[in-house]
Amino acid sequence: MTRSIPYETLQVETGGPVVRIWLNRPEARNALNDRMIAELTDCFQALAADPSVRVIQLGGRGPVFCAGADVEWLRRSVELTEEQNRRDAQTLADLFNLMNQTPQVLIVRAHGVAVGGAMGLCAVGDIVVAAEDTKFGFTEVRLGIAPAIISSFVYRKIGETYMRRYFLTGELFSADVAKAIGLVHEVVPAEALDERVQALTEAVRAAGPQAVRTTKALTGLVTRLPFEAALALGVDTTARLRVSPEGQEGLRAFLERRKPRWPS
Repeated sequence: MTRSIPYETLQVETGGPVVRIWLNRPEARNALNDRMIAELTDCFQALAADPSVRVIQLGGRGPVFCAGADVEWLRRSVELTEEQNRRDAQTLADLFNLMNQTPQVLIVRAHGVAVGGAMGLCAVGDIVVAAEDTKFGFTEVRLGIAPAIISSFVYRKIGETYMRRYFLTGELFSADVAKAIGLVHEVVPAEALDERVQALTEAVRAAGPQAVRTTKALTGLVTRLPFEAALALGVDTTARLRVSPEGQEGLRAFLERRKPRWPS
C-alpha cells in the first residue's frame, strides 16, 4: 500500500493481508471534515489497487466511532454557493462509492456514537459489528438538511420502510434497533468488540481470496440486474471459478478432507 499524502486524521496499521484504519480525531469525536474525506479517499484508492490486502477494518479512536460532520466544516458550508456545496458534497459521495466498491472485505467497528455521515460508513461496510451501548442516528433533518448523500447506500442496507421511519425523525436509536433493521450485523459487549472483529477477519481469511473478491462483486451486481441476466451471471461465475486454480484447490481439498492451500 502506498500513500500520496501524509495522514493527519487517520491512523493506518498495515501488515500482511489485514489493514486497520482508525479515524483519529478523538478530540473532535472523529467527525468527518474535508481533510478526513481526502485522506480516506487516498487510503481506499491505494488499497483497491493492492491485491495482497484481503480485509480492511475501520474503527475510531477514542470514545466515539464518528459523530457525523465536523462543526467547522459545516460552518464553512454556510458561506458556500450552491455549486460549491455541490462539489463539496460530491467528494463525500465519491468516497462512499469508493468504499462500497473496494474489492476487499470491509469490516466496520462501531462504538459510542455513529450518526450522520457515520451512518454512511456503516452502510458501505460488508460486515458491521457494534458495541451494545452504541447510539445511531440519521440526524441530518435536525440540522435543516437531509441524509441525501448516504441515502443510496442506506437504502440497499435497510430498505425504504426503515429509511422513512428513521430519516424523518432524526432520533437516536440503539444498537439492537440498528441490528433489527439491518444496518448492523452483530452487537456485542464493548469489551468483546475487538475479539469479534478479529474472529470475523480470520473467517474471511480462511476462504479463497479470489472467491471472496468475486463473491463481493457478484452481490453488488445481482441486486441491480434483471433476473435472467443475474441468473446467467451466476452460471458463468460458477463455471469460471470451478476451473480456476483456486477453485480446483478448494474443491480438491474438500473432497480429500484437508485444508485448502490457496494460491498466493
